[in-house]
Amino acid sequence: MPLTKDDFSEADCRAFIAGKEALWREHGYGPWAFRAGGAFAGWGGLQPEDGEADLGLVLHPDFWGWGKRIYDEILSRGFIEMDFASIIVLLPPTRTRVRALSRLGFAQDGELVICGERFIRYRLHTPPHQTPLY
Repeated sequence: MPLTKDDFSEADCRAFIAGKEALWREHGYGPWAFRAGGAFAGWGGLQPEDGEADLGLVLHPDFWGWGKRIYDEILSRGFIEMDFASIIVLLPPTRTRVRALSRLGFAQDGELVICGERFIRYRLHTPPHQTPLY
């Protein structure tokens, strides 16, 4: 994760979690923890970033097969429940393998600097005929 430092301590972890929980209080949405088969699989979802809905998904390698199902649920909640006109993904410039984003409909849409780190922004507009998955 580009905004964390190499010596990410337990105190840093507590502050990270507190910051994510604060997003829910301040904006009414933020990331979730994901469980699969009773085990912690990872975290992610949507969080506010510079006035946009930013999608993030971090899964333990044992659960990478769950990624598309979780991604689809996140999009459903973002576009249908929350009525976002678009959702963004922010990646550091070092992430050069981004073809999957294009296949999912995301298009490069500028850059953003967060805490002194540069990110490439990709945007997905509301898909036509989006229907709930549940």
